[in-house]
Amino acid sequence: MTERQSFRTHLRQAATGILERVPEQLKHEIYVLAFNIWRIDADNRRPYVDIGYNTESRYEEQMRLGSDRREVRWNYAFWILDGFDRLGNVPEDRVGGPLYEAEARDLGIWYDGEFDLGRMPADDGLRAKSGLLELHFHDAVVGLARHLHESGTVTRIFGRPLPVVVFDMDCPGWEEEATRAANPAELIEDFLA
Repeated sequence: MTERQSFRTHLRQAATGILERVPEQLKHEIYVLAFNIWRIDADNRRPYVDIGYNTESRYEEQMRLGSDRREVRWNYAFWILDGFDRLGNVPEDRVGGPLYEAEARDLGIWYDGEFDLGRMPADDGLRAKSGLLELHFHDAVVGLARHLHESGTVTRIFGRPLPVVVFDMDCPGWEEEATRAANPAELIEDFLA
């Protein structure tokens, strides 16, 4: 009997493949990788991460609009936002979705049924499980970024280390904590400034 692949192993392998498929002509232009966390219909059982990046060309283009240099360089709103691969419990990730659900079930944090967080009774445990699902996915994405640095994957693919900025639009302010945890300190000095 073979052991089931873990969700984290899947993320590592799939993200490496995504980064390896970045067109060669763009690799020298990319100054930051962006791991942006989203959910289908705001349901923490359906999280995914966009594996994206921003380029020096996009930065220069946005600077011509007259914005603040640091804001344009490090605020996700100015970056390339579309066209990136998604990993997690989404239809596009046929392997990741079942692995994520199985792992959440094994951890005892999965729940079935219709999702409507606004109508969940506070005392039935579903809000707590939803919060644990969010934390679990956050941890997986931060761990993915750390692994890509520690394994040398980012440097091998791009020829140099790049910061990985981790965002979750549903958790304002968390990106600083997540980005600190995901990167060697020297890579994110400019981001933190």
